[in-house]
Amino acid sequence: MKTIEYFYSCHSVFAYLGAWRLAEIADEKGAKVIHRPFDLDPVMVAAGSTPFKARSKAHKAYYFGREIMRWAEYRDLPWIKRRPKHHDNPLALGNGAIIAAQSAGLDVDALSRALLQAHWRDDADQADPQMISSVANSLGLDGHALLDAARSEETQQQHDANTADAIRLGVFGSPTYFVDGDMFYGQDRLELVARALDQPFST
Repeated sequence: MKTIEYFYSCHSVFAYLGAWRLAEIADEKGAKVIHRPFDLDPVMVAAGSTPFKARSKAHKAYYFGREIMRWAEYRDLPWIKRRPKHHDNPLALGNGAIIAAQSAGLDVDALSRALLQAHWRDDADQADPQMISSVANSLGLDGHALLDAARSEETQQQHDANTADAIRLGVFGSPTYFVDGDMFYGQDRLELVARALDQPFST
């Protein structure tokens, strides 16, 4: 089966905006999405990216304002039209829930989309256990069991491994997709991801 390796963080707005299109592409192409949630800050530092707080007002207004507005309208997705209150909170629990769901063979695609949407539509805190449990329960999953698995040493080691792999592979932002080792950064590259599943790009 073809695969799309999906590196992202559970609070990423552009992962949110591309999540439903990613699912459509995977379904259309008969591909499996392999979720690789990672800790964004160390990956960006390793890539030499400028921290968000150090970026210019013009960059913030465009890339984290107007650009989000355009894509949200294009994808027909709701958002809160501002940066979420808890956006800078730790990612280990939210990312861990996604990792644990995938490891358990649960519907990780639905959980991932629901957590991303909770953050960007409802201003939810990805570090809040009650929120994660509630989202899981709403999907028919066992929220309490999922939280236990998300906090486990095995899951958090996988989270660290995903982060290390993202750095090793040269990932510099979220979301990033790999098809047969070829990297595509940004949800605006999803049509190229779809093409790559049909035919590899020549080098």
